[in-house]
Amino acid sequence: MIPAPLVVRAQKFRRWYREQVSELFASVDVIIAPATPCIAPKLGQVNFVLDGVELPVRANIGIHTQPISFVGLPVIAAPVPLEPMPVGVQIIAAPWREDFVFRVAHALERIGAVAAPPPRGI
Repeated sequence: MIPAPLVVRAQKFRRWYREQVSELFASVDVIIAPATPCIAPKLGQVNFVLDGVELPVRANIGIHTQPISFVGLPVIAAPVPLEPMPVGVQIIAAPWREDFVFRVAHALERIGAVAAPPPRGI
């Protein structure tokens, strides 16, 4: 149970943060940003190294997506096919502009900039 004053404070902060982030879209339709702080971890991988520090994958893989989902912006995450493993990017739009993220993701997929490789062994 979380005390009501803390919930109210968190909701106020969320509204303020959403307003700040929404101002970014005054001059752009979408923002393309990293979705993960590292290349895709291998299946079963528990830790990864970021700036020389070993971190748990599960607790840190969403570090770039959490501030966006926190305010409810439309976003699509897509893999950029790099070797040895892909890197995730997120395409972010202003509130209620899901059409922008879908159009940009489709355009990037058409030109080959983002693509999910087929599963191995199939």
